[in-house]
Amino acid sequence: MSDDVLKKEKAENLEDRDKEQVNLEAVEDIAAQADGEETPAEPSLEDQLAETKDQLLRSLAEVENIRKRSQREKEEMAQYAVTGFARDLLSVADNLNRAVESLSASDQKEAKGLLEGVEITEKELLKVLEKHRIKKIESLDQPFDPNFHQAMVEIPSEDKEPGTVIQEMQIGYTIAGRLLRPALVGVAKK
Repeated sequence: MSDDVLKKEKAENLEDRDKEQVNLEAVEDIAAQADGEETPAEPSLEDQLAETKDQLLRSLAEVENIRKRSQREKEEMAQYAVTGFARDLLSVADNLNRAVESLSASDQKEAKGLLEGVEITEKELLKVLEKHRIKKIESLDQPFDPNFHQAMVEIPSEDKEPGTVIQEMQIGYTIAGRLLRPALVGVAKK
Protein backbone atom coordinates (compact mmCIF):
# COMPACT_ATOMS: atom_id res chain seq x y z
CA MET A 1 0.00 0.00 0.00
CA SER A 2 1.14 3.34 -0.78
CA ASP A 3 1.40 6.32 1.37
CA ASP A 4 -1.37 8.02 -0.54
CA VAL A 5 -3.79 5.22 0.17
CA LEU A 6 -2.83 5.20 3.84
CA LYS A 7 -3.31 8.94 4.10
CA LYS A 8 -6.65 8.64 2.39
CA GLU A 9 -7.82 5.91 4.76
CA LYS A 10 -6.55 7.87 7.74
CA ALA A 11 -8.45 10.95 6.56
CA GLU A 12 -11.64 8.92 6.10
CA ASN A 13 -11.25 7.44 9.59
CA LEU A 14 -10.81 10.95 11.03
CA GLU A 15 -13.95 12.14 9.20
CA ASP A 16 -15.93 9.15 10.48
CA ARG A 17 -14.68 9.79 14.01
CA ASP A 18 -15.63 13.49 13.71
CA LYS A 19 -19.13 12.54 12.49
CA GLU A 20 -19.52 10.12 15.38
CA GLN A 21 -18.35 12.83 17.78
CA VAL A 22 -20.90 15.31 16.33
CA ASN A 23 -23.68 12.70 16.54
CA LEU A 24 -22.72 11.88 20.13
CA GLU A 25 -22.75 15.58 21.08
CA ALA A 26 -26.15 16.03 19.43
CA VAL A 27 -27.57 13.08 21.37
CA GLU A 28 -26.10 14.45 24.61
CA ASP A 29 -27.62 17.90 23.89
CA ILE A 30 -31.06 16.37 23.26
CA ALA A 31 -30.81 14.35 26.47
CA ALA A 32 -29.76 17.44 28.46
CA GLN A 33 -32.69 19.42 27.06
CA ALA A 34 -35.12 16.64 27.90
CA ASP A 35 -33.87 16.55 31.49
CA GLY A 36 -34.11 20.34 31.84
CA GLU A 37 -37.60 20.68 30.37
CA GLU A 38 -40.71 19.93 32.39
CA THR A 39 -42.69 17.30 30.62
CA PRO A 40 -46.41 17.06 31.18
CA ALA A 41 -46.26 14.05 33.44
CA GLU A 42 -48.70 13.00 36.15
CA PRO A 43 -49.16 15.54 38.96
CA SER A 44 -47.12 14.92 42.04
CA LEU A 45 -48.71 13.51 45.16
CA GLU A 46 -48.51 16.94 46.79
CA ASP A 47 -50.45 18.48 43.91
CA GLN A 48 -53.06 15.72 44.11
CA LEU A 49 -53.34 16.23 47.88
CA ALA A 50 -53.78 20.00 47.47
CA GLU A 51 -56.45 19.48 44.81
CA THR A 52 -58.28 16.94 46.98
CA LYS A 53 -58.18 19.31 49.97
CA ASP A 54 -59.60 22.10 47.80
CA GLN A 55 -62.42 19.85 46.58
CA LEU A 56 -63.15 18.78 50.17
CA LEU A 57 -63.32 22.39 51.39
CA ARG A 58 -65.63 23.34 48.53
CA SER A 59 -67.88 20.36 49.27
CA LEU A 60 -68.01 21.23 52.97
CA ALA A 61 -68.90 24.84 52.15
CA GLU A 62 -71.64 23.67 49.80
CA VAL A 63 -73.07 21.33 52.46
CA GLU A 64 -73.03 24.19 55.00
CA ASN A 65 -74.85 26.49 52.54
CA ILE A 66 -77.48 23.82 51.89
CA ARG A 67 -77.94 23.33 55.64
CA LYS A 68 -78.40 27.07 56.23
CA ARG A 69 -80.82 27.42 53.31
CA SER A 70 -82.93 24.46 54.48
CA GLN A 71 -82.98 25.86 58.04
CA ARG A 72 -84.14 29.25 56.72
CA GLU A 73 -86.81 27.61 54.56
CA LYS A 74 -87.97 25.54 57.53
CA GLU A 75 -88.30 28.67 59.67
CA GLU A 76 -90.22 30.48 56.93
CA MET A 77 -92.50 27.51 56.46
CA ALA A 78 -93.30 27.40 60.17
CA GLN A 79 -93.81 31.15 60.24
CA TYR A 80 -96.15 31.33 57.26
CA ALA A 81 -97.81 27.89 57.44
CA VAL A 82 -101.04 29.31 58.85
CA THR A 83 -101.43 31.95 56.14
CA GLY A 84 -104.42 30.27 54.45
CA PHE A 85 -106.15 29.66 57.77
CA ALA A 86 -105.45 33.24 58.86
CA ARG A 87 -106.97 34.65 55.65
CA ASP A 88 -110.13 32.63 56.26
CA LEU A 89 -110.28 33.80 59.86
CA LEU A 90 -110.07 37.44 58.81
CA SER A 91 -113.62 37.29 57.45
CA VAL A 92 -114.79 36.33 60.95
CA ALA A 93 -112.97 39.36 62.37
CA ASP A 94 -114.52 41.56 59.69
CA ASN A 95 -118.03 40.32 60.51
CA LEU A 96 -117.54 40.92 64.23
CA ASN A 97 -116.33 44.43 63.47
CA ARG A 98 -119.33 45.08 61.21
CA ALA A 99 -121.70 43.78 63.91
CA VAL A 100 -120.31 46.25 66.45
CA GLU A 101 -120.42 49.18 64.01
CA SER A 102 -123.90 48.39 62.69
CA LEU A 103 -125.68 48.79 66.00
CA SER A 104 -127.07 52.30 66.24
CA ALA A 105 -127.10 54.21 69.51
CA SER A 106 -130.70 53.21 70.24
CA ASP A 107 -129.98 49.57 69.39
CA GLN A 108 -126.97 49.64 71.69
CA LYS A 109 -129.17 50.48 74.68
CA GLU A 110 -131.57 47.63 73.94
CA ALA A 111 -128.91 45.07 73.12
CA LYS A 112 -126.22 46.23 75.52
CA GLY A 113 -125.38 42.71 76.68
CA LEU A 114 -125.19 41.38 73.13
CA LEU A 115 -123.00 44.29 72.05
CA GLU A 116 -120.60 43.77 74.96
CA GLY A 117 -120.35 40.07 74.15
CA VAL A 118 -119.56 40.76 70.50
CA GLU A 119 -116.96 43.42 71.46
CA ILE A 120 -115.28 41.03 73.91
CA THR A 121 -115.26 38.29 71.27
CA GLU A 122 -113.72 40.68 68.74
CA LYS A 123 -111.01 41.78 71.19
CA GLU A 124 -110.21 38.16 72.06
CA LEU A 125 -109.95 37.25 68.39
CA LEU A 126 -107.58 40.16 67.75
CA LYS A 127 -105.44 39.06 70.74
CA VAL A 128 -105.18 35.53 69.33
CA LEU A 129 -104.28 36.91 65.90
CA GLU A 130 -101.54 39.10 67.43
CA LYS A 131 -100.24 36.13 69.40
CA HIS A 132 -99.64 34.44 66.05
CA ARG A 133 -97.97 37.58 64.66
CA ILE A 134 -101.00 38.64 62.63
CA LYS A 135 -101.37 42.40 63.04
CA LYS A 136 -103.74 45.06 61.79
CA ILE A 137 -102.37 47.60 59.37
CA GLU A 138 -102.94 51.07 60.78
CA SER A 139 -104.22 53.01 57.78
CA LEU A 140 -106.31 56.02 58.80
CA ASP A 141 -104.47 59.35 58.58
CA GLN A 142 -101.38 57.56 57.23
CA PRO A 143 -99.77 58.25 53.84
CA PHE A 144 -100.98 55.85 51.16
CA ASP A 145 -98.53 52.93 50.82
CA PRO A 146 -99.16 50.64 47.83
CA ASN A 147 -97.33 47.86 49.67
CA PHE A 148 -100.07 47.74 52.32
CA HIS A 149 -103.05 49.64 50.91
CA GLN A 150 -105.34 49.15 47.96
CA ALA A 151 -106.96 52.44 46.93
CA MET A 152 -110.64 52.00 46.15
CA VAL A 153 -111.69 55.67 45.80
CA GLU A 154 -110.25 59.15 45.83
CA ILE A 155 -112.19 61.49 48.07
CA PRO A 156 -111.96 65.29 47.77
CA SER A 157 -110.67 66.75 51.03
CA GLU A 158 -109.71 70.27 52.02
CA ASP A 159 -108.20 69.46 55.42
CA LYS A 160 -106.09 66.38 54.52
CA GLU A 161 -102.97 66.19 52.39
CA PRO A 162 -103.41 64.48 49.01
CA GLY A 163 -102.38 60.83 49.25
CA THR A 164 -103.48 60.49 52.88
CA VAL A 165 -105.77 57.60 53.79
CA ILE A 166 -109.04 59.10 55.08
CA GLN A 167 -111.36 56.11 54.87
CA GLU A 168 -110.86 52.43 55.61
CA MET A 169 -113.36 50.11 53.95
CA GLN A 170 -111.65 46.90 54.99
CA ILE A 171 -108.88 46.41 57.53
CA GLY A 172 -105.58 45.09 56.21
CA TYR A 173 -103.34 42.58 58.02
CA THR A 174 -99.74 41.40 58.00
CA ILE A 175 -98.37 38.08 59.20
CA ALA A 176 -94.82 38.22 60.58
CA GLY A 177 -94.23 41.43 58.64
CA ARG A 178 -95.45 40.00 55.32
CA LEU A 179 -98.68 41.29 53.78
CA LEU A 180 -101.59 38.96 54.45
CA ARG A 181 -104.33 41.19 53.06
CA PRO A 182 -104.11 44.82 51.91
CA ALA A 183 -106.31 47.44 53.53
CA LEU A 184 -109.04 48.69 51.19
CA VAL A 185 -108.92 52.46 51.57
CA GLY A 186 -110.15 55.82 50.35
CA VAL A 187 -107.43 58.38 49.65
CA ALA A 188 -107.64 62.17 49.92
CA LYS A 189 -107.31 64.35 46.84
CA LYS A 190 -107.50 68.13 46.36
